[in-house]
Amino acid sequence: MERVPMTKAGAQTLKETLEFLKGEKRHQIVAAIETARAHGDLSENAEYHAAKEEQGMNEARISDLEDKLARAHIIDPATITAEKIVFGATVELIDMDEGTEITYQIVGVDEADIEAGKVSITSPIARALIGKEEGDMAVVQAPGGEREYEIQSIEYK
Repeated sequence: MERVPMTKAGAQTLKETLEFLKGEKRHQIVAAIETARAHGDLSENAEYHAAKEEQGMNEARISDLEDKLARAHIIDPATITAEKIVFGATVELIDMDEGTEITYQIVGVDEADIEAGKVSITSPIARALIGKEEGDMAVVQAPGGEREYEIQSIEYK
């Protein structure tokens, strides 16, 4: 059984999503199925078939989240004391091509949200940063070509 690394905050978000899917979402789908059944003949009832399909997708998502949480290796970045970049690090970088500053936190696959500055541990930028220290240069093989970053600071929060 392969462990799934995730931050404490990411695990909490997955738990909240799971609770919603098992509670409120299930009730909404059951209500939609009951309403569609009231319309009569189920063989040609598009509402009924759509609601049943949504039910199947919801149950699959629930199973997926339960599996990930069962295999979770929850890491609280605030407890990490490391000089080098590891999972959970919040890293301030300078993009050497553009001269701009950017901050990323290295998180689990299910937590990644580039808009929020969270990159997956499996992403090219995270792979290039892991093991580096402040002042080091990191070369990232991105889809748009090679990018170079200077590591300004590393924080665990």
